[in-house]
Order: sequence, then structure tokens, then C-alpha cells
Amino acid sequence: MAKLPSKDEILQWVAENPTKTNKRDIAKAFRIKGQARIDLKRMLRELQADGHLEKRRKTFRNPDALPPVALCEVLAPDADGDLFARPLEWEGEAAEPRILLSLAKSDPALAAGERILARLQEVKDEDHAYVGRLIRRIGSNPIRVLGIFRKSAEGGRITPVDKKADKEWLVPDGATNDARDGELVEGELAGPKSRMGLPRARIVARLGDPSAAKAVSLIAIHQHGIPDDFPDDVIAQADAAKPMGLKGRQDLRDMPLVTIDPSDARDHDDAVFAHADDDPKNEGGHVVWVAIADVAAFVTPGSALDKEARKRGNSSYFPDRVVPMLPDRLSGDLCSLHEGVARPVIAARMVLDAKGKKISHSFVRGMMKSPASLSYEEVQAAQDGSPNERCAELMDVVIAPLYEAYEATKMARARRQPLDLDLPERRIQLSDDGKVAEVAFKDRLDAHKLIEEFMVLANVAAAEELNARKQPLLFRVHEEPSSEKLDALREVASASGFNMAKGQVLKTQHLNQLLRAAKDGEFAELINISTLRSMQQAFYGSDNYGHFGLALRNYAHFTSPIRRYADLLVHRALIRGHGWGNDGLSENDIATLDDTGIQISMTERRSMMAERDTTDRYLAAFLNDRVGNSFQGRISGIAKFGVFVKLDDTGADGLLPIRSLGREFFNYDADSQTLKGSETGMLVALGMRVVVKLAEAVPVTGGLILELLEIDGKTAPKSSGSGRRYGKGGGGKGAGKGRKSARDKAKKTKIKKKIERRPRKG
Repeated sequence: MAKLPSKDEILQWVAENPTKTNKRDIAKAFRIKGQARIDLKRMLRELQADGHLEKRRKTFRNPDALPPVALCEVLAPDADGDLFARPLEWEGEAAEPRILLSLAKSDPALAAGERILARLQEVKDEDHAYVGRLIRRIGSNPIRVLGIFRKSAEGGRITPVDKKADKEWLVPDGATNDARDGELVEGELAGPKSRMGLPRARIVARLGDPSAAKAVSLIAIHQHGIPDDFPDDVIAQADAAKPMGLKGRQDLRDMPLVTIDPSDARDHDDAVFAHADDDPKNEGGHVVWVAIADVAAFVTPGSALDKEARKRGNSSYFPDRVVPMLPDRLSGDLCSLHEGVARPVIAARMVLDAKGKKISHSFVRGMMKSPASLSYEEVQAAQDGSPNERCAELMDVVIAPLYEAYEATKMARARRQPLDLDLPERRIQLSDDGKVAEVAFKDRLDAHKLIEEFMVLANVAAAEELNARKQPLLFRVHEEPSSEKLDALREVASASGFNMAKGQVLKTQHLNQLLRAAKDGEFAELINISTLRSMQQAFYGSDNYGHFGLALRNYAHFTSPIRRYADLLVHRALIRGHGWGNDGLSENDIATLDDTGIQISMTERRSMMAERDTTDRYLAAFLNDRVGNSFQGRISGIAKFGVFVKLDDTGADGLLPIRSLGREFFNYDADSQTLKGSETGMLVALGMRVVVKLAEAVPVTGGLILELLEIDGKTAPKSSGSGRRYGKGGGGKGAGKGRKSARDKAKKTKIKKKIERRPRKG
């Protein structure tokens, strides 16, 4: 055992290695193992208590020295024009050190008072102790707008593509970047933002014709800041990658692991195989293999590929393109489990009993060769009795055993009772020229459910394996709904004629009872949508709070490392836990795990919003030539400013502005999610069937404006016009009377509710 260092030796090492200051690094530097770690921990505590070291999270550093990267505030230039900064987190006893800022030509100009993140280098100088180089500004990223440029003699204006934006941006002459009239551009705020008047901008990027086929997804990519170009060093690293050999891997090439994906899938990151368990102690049981592309073998911690993958967080999918997390050399080639080629994998072997319960699992790092890349449709057709030529060869050995194992998992699923939402997914089919040819709803086949169930099993096994091996990981966390969201769901259910129990610990089975009660009825879609809206947003975190929606205690994403960074980290944790190589979870991965969870949860939400906005724009383009036509739909949302309607045929969401409901005051009840007319008594509630006219479709923003024709099977009533519209306009004679009448009714209703809820005495 190595001799313990002295306190002076520890302090000297920390000063010389400011980037390696956690307890593990210190122990490794002095070769301290086993029981001696306890003595090291005691010494670090004593140094901390004496003020020689301070602890930040899991690292120690000298409080009288700045870290290599620090948050700073820019000071005013001195008499010689030099720019200095002061550290914002100074804990030392001496006077805070001055930092001379050394700016590159490409760095932006900095003003006094700005906060920056700077990389610091200690120097010995009379008037400063550090030289700082700009990493980035903090909290002062330029405000940008994406929109259509309209040229004028004085410069022009930008009309934002965001349908929530209510202002144009002025572009002065000289700041247009030679943009053409009608061109899609990106502008940056020029000068201070004012509450009065239009904001002023300068055009920083010209993006071409907004009506072009590729513009729809391009708008969303730029609007949400999704990186769509790989840096040169990332591409170079991907291009230099070579196929992996069998060394250090278990040979799975004779196992008929098949991929089952959408027919147009470009990459294949998971493969499956199942067979009956031959263990006599597990009669009727099954063995399920799930093999996942070993991306960690190519994307190593701290590499350029790794940093870019973490920055992107995930791949983003649009009807006309994919913005991948990894370059195509990896995502579409070396990491993709293509038919007939050897590919490295990390595989889970899971043993199920006859009722589908997982009774054991194990993991291997191996090499596979898929005999076939299959689509959901052809696998389902084969199972239904119409196999094509290649599926016919695989029926007995591959396809039939997969479905037999799936039937067992259905029993386990029924016992577990995960949330059973029935929300059909839209599919936008584009023509060769990039325009919407068809909007349909995707088929939901047993082949889809089979793969989903096996992926869930593998994700559970990965989380349990890493917990058992005491390895750090990012869980996929889905917390139970808040009491406020549950109350809102209860109101919707009650208004639709269903009961939802109160005062008990909520479980998914209670929500499933509500969903089953509404199934196949006129309120089925409304109850499904309302239940989905009551759910919390899932996220990635190092603390395990379980997955409410799946009714699982341990859950981590393991099955898609080509397109999700979280899965890549889980793979690295498995490599580290099993000792499979030096490309496992690094110390930096562990130290930044919480920050990574926040980062990739954010990028996931960013992609979801971009994908949703793109769908909205495609649907608006599809409906643009149907303005004036009538459509059937259902009220899916109520707000003070209007009513949201989901159209039956396309699933598109449109807005009925409050002014289109009639010239009267509408009282909005947030609890019951209703609007009620003060004169006609017209009630507008969630789930009501409506017939609407499409008044406006704006492809560039994705906005649909509707007019109400019928509600609940009746012609929309018209008010006398003496009342006031809720919102802009609608004033005139009787406006105050309508407003007062509505307020009085609302007040009486509120008092009545209080009386009814007051507990009886005695």
C-alpha cells in the first residue's frame, strides 16, 4: 500500500492540477487504495476545516486561487484601453485578483458589466494575477428572429415565422445583408430592446425561398437552434473510424438477430431474437435477446465526436430529413446493424417465465451479423399468414418465437398496468417535389408493440444491472402528475360523464380505468388527450424517482445510442461496470452527470417542439388551398383568448378566436375549462363536436384560423350584438351591460360553489 501523502504534498498537487481535484483524482495520484481512502478523506476534511481547501460538489481546490474556468464580470477599460475583469465567485481571504482579458479578433466587443465565462491562466504581473480568454457571454446571447424579409426604401422589415410573435422587426438600410424581398432570413436584435415601437434588427443569415420544399423543416431547425452542420474535426474523426474486430467480444454472429424497423429507416440500432427456454425449472419460459449497436466503441469520452453528440443530445426527425446526433459514417454505416455485415453490439440476454415476468438477465459485449433487416409491415404480414420470400425462411426459427415471447410479456404488462393511452400518430407523406401528398394516421401493429415491449425489458434490465453494480447512470424519470393537473383531468372527466376517484394514492391503473370507460365512445379522444396533458414531462436525472407512465421502479434508456446521448452513457456505464475496456464511463462523465441530464433533457424538448412546429407548417400548407371549406372536429383546448379545435381528417389544430364565437361577453372558467356566453348562454366545453370553416392557413407559421359554424350538432347561436366581444373590439352600446351581467353571474356562481362546498354542522 502506498504511503499517505502529507498535507503540504496534497496542497501542492491540487495547485499544480486544478482540473483534477476530486477525491478519486487525488487518491489515484498518490496510489491510495482500500482502507487508506478513509484516512485520505479525513485529511481532506481537516484541510477544508483549516481553510486551506474548499469543497465544491465533489472537488477540492485552494480558495486563494481561481479555477481554470471561472464566471467573471467585465470592468471598464483602464486609461491604456486594456480590458479587465473580476471573478464573481471569490472565496479567498486576500483581495480578489484582477484578470486581464485577452480577446481574439473573432471575439465580440465586451462592455463593462457584462458577465462572461473565461478560461484563466495564472501569471505574475504587477497589476493582474490572471489572463482570461473568452469562452462565451453569460445571459447576453443576442436575441434573434427568423422571418420573411420585406424590402423597403429605408431597408425593410422582418415578419416573424413564429405564430406567437405579434411584432415585425425593422431593418435599417445597411443592415439588410443584401437580402431579397420575400427571402427567409435570420435577424439579430440591433441596439437595446424597447417596450415602445418595433424592435430593430440586422440580418445575419439569408436562408433562401420560404416556399421551397426544404424550407419547412429548415425554419424549425433555425428557429429552435438545432445544430445541423458537423464541425470539420468531428467529420474527420468519424471518417477515420474503422470497423471493429472480434477481439475481446463474444461471438454472436451465428445467432439470427434481426432488425425490425420502419420501411424507410436509415439506421438500425437494435436487433432481437427469442427462443424457448430449455431449462426444465422454467417450463414454458422464454429467452429474449436484445442486441444494441456498440456506439461507445467509436465515440469515446472527451473526443470531438463525444462533445458534439452531447451538445446535440439526440437526433431530430422531420418528414423530409433527419438531423442526426452522429455523422452518417457512424449512424448510417459502422454503428448500424445492417443485414449481412458484422457489427459490434452490447446485448442483453433476458429470461422470462411462462407469464412474461423477467426472472434473470445478463449482458455481453459481442459481435453479431444480422441475417435480415425487416420492416414492421412484412413481419406482421408473415405472422398473419402471408410471409414474403425472406420471412418464410425465418418463420419457425425467428418470427414465430418472437411473437410467442411477446404473448407472454402481454400478461406481465397487464399485471403491471402501464398507462394505456390510445393516441394515433400522424404520418405526413411528401411527394417527390417536397409537398404534402397525404396526411394519414400510422397503423399500430403487433409488430410495433412487440419491439416496444422488448425494448422496455432491455431498458429495465440495464437500469437494474447498473444499480446492482453500483454504477452511476442517468435514469429516465417520469414523475406522477401534480395535484393541480389531476384536478383539471377530474373536471374534464366529470364534464364528460365519467367518475375519477379522489383521495387515494394515484396509480396508472386508476387512469386506465378512466380510459377504458371512455373507450370507443364519443369522448375517447378527449379523455386520452386530457390524460396525456395531465402527465409530467419525462427527463433524465441521476436520482431515481421511477417511471410513473410505465409503472416501473427502475428505468434507463439503453436501446438507442445512435440517436440518444443518454443511451450512450448507459452503455459506457455497463462497460465500466463489467470491465470490458477503457472506453467506459469516464471520471468527467461522472462529475458532469447532473449537468448532462439537464442538457439532454433540454435538447429533447427542443427537438419535440421543432418537430411539432414542422408538422403544423406542413399541415397548414396542405390545407392552404382549402380555405373556405368546412371541417368537422372536436374542441381540444379552451383559453381566455379562444378555443382550440382538432380537425378529424388531418389531426391539425386550429384556433377559433374568441371574437368568432359571437358579439357577447364570454366568461372563462379555468376549473371546468368552459366558456359561457353572457346573452345566449352558449356553453363551449372540452370535447364538444364542432363544424368549422377554415378562414386562414399560414404555411410559414403553421397557423390555422377557424370560424364556428356548428357546435354540438346545433347551428352556432348569434347574439343580439348588444353585448361585448371578449377581447379586441366589440364595444358600443350595451357593452358595459353585457360585461356587468357576466361579472354578476360569475360572482353568483362562485358564491353558490362556496355554499355547496361548505361542510354541514352537526
